[in-house]
Amino acid sequence: MGNREDLLSGARKAILERGLAKTTARDIASAAGVSLAAIGYHFGSKDRLITEAIAESLGTEIGDGMEDAIRTGGADKPLRDALAPTWTGMLEVVRRNHEAILMSAENSLLVARSPESQQYMAEATENALADLTVMLREVHPDLSDEQARAVVTFYFMLFQGVAITHLIAPAAALMDGEQLALAVKTLRDM
Repeated sequence: MGNREDLLSGARKAILERGLAKTTARDIASAAGVSLAAIGYHFGSKDRLITEAIAESLGTEIGDGMEDAIRTGGADKPLRDALAPTWTGMLEVVRRNHEAILMSAENSLLVARSPESQQYMAEATENALADLTVMLREVHPDLSDEQARAVVTFYFMLFQGVAITHLIAPAAALMDGEQLALAVKTLRDM
């Protein structure tokens, strides 16, 4: 690994050990085994490094989980019948990734105050949606690009809301796949 990759890994490690608010640039450099100056050279700031480290981590862990939920929930089913099992799989991704989602939520306030980080996150979101769109079309080849993009955007945005709800009210009931399918059917039919 190069210094850039070491820093990304070191940032994730330091944040998990100390929490986002208590993690310093020195903690990250130490965990990465590189000089403090390497942060500025590769990322410009500690905040940008943290944003990228969290986004990449989420992209791998959570993105892979979302893809798996879409693949297994939609296998050999029409899209309308895949909604409930796919959404149930998405809820499992939320439940399995509490710490990663917590890191992301903590970092959201830093991102909200940084136009540079907002741009990075906009690009990361676009890439995630594009990847999910391609994957959904593999599972449901009858969908157009526009339809697949609308469906994955729906899943993605709903996922964000459920993830935050689960963080702040973990005992609250989450809308399961059957409830979501009923809600969508009701909206369509009424």
